[in-house]
This record gives sequence, structure tokens and C-alpha cells, in this order.
Amino acid sequence: MELVCVEDFELQADRKLEKIAKDYYKSGAGDQFSLRLNREAFKKLRLRPRCLRDVSQLDISCKIFGQQQKWPLGIAPTAMQKMAHPDGEIGNARAAGKAGSIFILSTLSTTSLEDLAAGAPDTNKWFQLYIYKDRSLTEKIVRRAEKANFQALVLTVDAPIFGHRRADVRNKFSLPAHLSLANFKGEQANGVITEGGSGINEYVASQFDPSITWQDIAWLKKLTHLPIVVKGVLTAEDAVLAREFGCAGVIVSNHGARQIDTVPASIEALPEVVNAVGNDMVVMLDGGIMQGNDIFKALALGAKTVFIGRPAVYGLAYNGQKGVEQLLGVLRKDFEITMALTGCQKLTDIKSAMVAHESTYAKL
Repeated sequence: MELVCVEDFELQADRKLEKIAKDYYKSGAGDQFSLRLNREAFKKLRLRPRCLRDVSQLDISCKIFGQQQKWPLGIAPTAMQKMAHPDGEIGNARAAGKAGSIFILSTLSTTSLEDLAAGAPDTNKWFQLYIYKDRSLTEKIVRRAEKANFQALVLTVDAPIFGHRRADVRNKFSLPAHLSLANFKGEQANGVITEGGSGINEYVASQFDPSITWQDIAWLKKLTHLPIVVKGVLTAEDAVLAREFGCAGVIVSNHGARQIDTVPASIEALPEVVNAVGNDMVVMLDGGIMQGNDIFKALALGAKTVFIGRPAVYGLAYNGQKGVEQLLGVLRKDFEITMALTGCQKLTDIKSAMVAHESTYAKL
């Protein structure tokens, strides 16, 4: 059977993943209202296509922090990808590189950043960072990311603790014994073990620093020459603070709806962030991207690029690196179709007026 959309890959992944891994990747916080909303909010936006425009030659390339990308979609940081497939983060990163996409490696990866850099040397790699209670540990990992030629640091700012993910608690989630958090040694590497609730939540509570504030951005900026992107912003107020403290970019994100339930979908929060800082910072988005229309809508509302997390894991679970390559090809083709049928030859042709909320139209 030919796989023609992200949902097809999701179905295949559901069949292949062990229950504990499937529930970990797919679950959201609380009642999972925001998890559903991340997808549903895109469906409340209508496209307003333009006609009789020359779309015989499309150019969907873009520049992010001065680096050329083949198209405006990258792969978001997702923890512990070897639970999905032995190819893990390296397979995912290699697929991203072949597609001309950014790949963001999670701090909580099952492949070390050095091995990832060696295994996917041609991929534009960013490193997602959590600040640990042991600041020297954080400083060392920043230095390692620089040495391994990562191009940006992505600081997750919505996770002083991890959200209540009921499936993980029910499953007493823990990292399979044959895997480790490969960026660390000792307690930090093997900490996702539980005798009670969710092992990942227990690990985060014991290791991550819940006292961090915006002042710690200043501390981080002194450590590194890399551009700092904050991930997890949902309000104009926090976007303005990110700008004031010298961040280069912001990823509008609700952490895959995994932190706190009933927050807005990422696409709902995007306009206020763009209005607040879009002229001064690179505004990006993750959450809910399932098709080419979704990429287009996010760009129309001001995002410079988007990222996918779960869909890439679905491709990985389905067929390793080749599965991710296939999934990215499906998404790219779908986006190109959307570009052509809305009358957009290049990304700068996408205008905010090409997207309208469903309430704009009369109820029939």
C-alpha cells in the first residue's frame, strides 16, 4: 500500500510501536484537549487562493539565520528516538539532511551529539537544551554542541517540570534497559527508571532546574556564540522578553500539548507573537503540522519555517531513515501542490490575506 499522507504513516507506526513507546510519543497532558486542538485549529482556517498566476516554476527555499534551506520545514526535538527504530536520531537527521531540512537534536536523545554530528555531517543541526541543576553539566553540553558544529541552541522554556501525561503514569514509563540518554553518563544517563509513576517526570524533577528565569538567558548568552532560540512561547509578553534578552528566534509551541492542557494551539498563538516581535526575530512554529496546507497557513500567519515532531517519529517507526525520507517527500509534494493552487511561486508570495478564520464566512 502506498502511503500518501501523514495519517498513513501514523497508522503504520501504531502497528509497529510497543505500547509503552507509542503512548509516550502520542500522548498529551491532562484530557488532551490541546493535543486535539493542535490539529483541529488548522481546520478552522480557510485558504483564499489567487488565480491566473504563473506557477510553472516553484521556489520554496528559504534562509534561516543566513543558512539556505530547501524548504520551510524542519524536524523538531523529540526524545529517545531509538524507542521507535534502531536508526534513531541519526536516521532521522540523515533524512532531514537529504530533504534540506533543519534537524533539532533533543537533550534527552538516545544518540550522543558527537555521534549524531559524525553520522549526519551534511545536515544543518541545532541542539535543544534543558538547563540542569548542575550548571557545569549544562555548560559542558553547550561546549560540546559548539565543538560538534551545531548551528543554534534551542532552549526549551515551557518545562520547569514535565506535564501530567496520564498514559505515562499508567504505564509506569521508563526507558528500555538497552537504551540510555546518550549525552550523559551515570545518573543523568540512566535516570528514566521508575518504581512509581512516570520515570521521565521523576528524572526531570530530579535533574532539571525549575528556578530558571529570563535572567538565565543572559547567562547562556555569555557561554556561547551560537544563536539562541527559545521554544515553548505562546504569548506576546514572553516573545517581547525573549527579544529584550537577546534571543535570535522563537518557536511558538505548546510542547506537542504535553505540558499543560487547555493552552491554545500553536497556530492560534502564532499571530500575537508575530505581531509583537516578527520584525525583529525569526518566528517559527511547531505543533499540529500534518499536511502542506498547514505549512502554508503557518507561513501566511508569519512563521518563517515550521517543525514536525511526531510525524517524523511515525516515519522512523515505519521504516527507519527511509521511512522519514518518504514522509518528508509526501509533505514536500503536498506543500508544492498548495503553493501552486494558491498562486504562489515563491514563499514571499504567501500573504496573510490568503488565510481567513472560518468565522469570516457566513454560516449556511
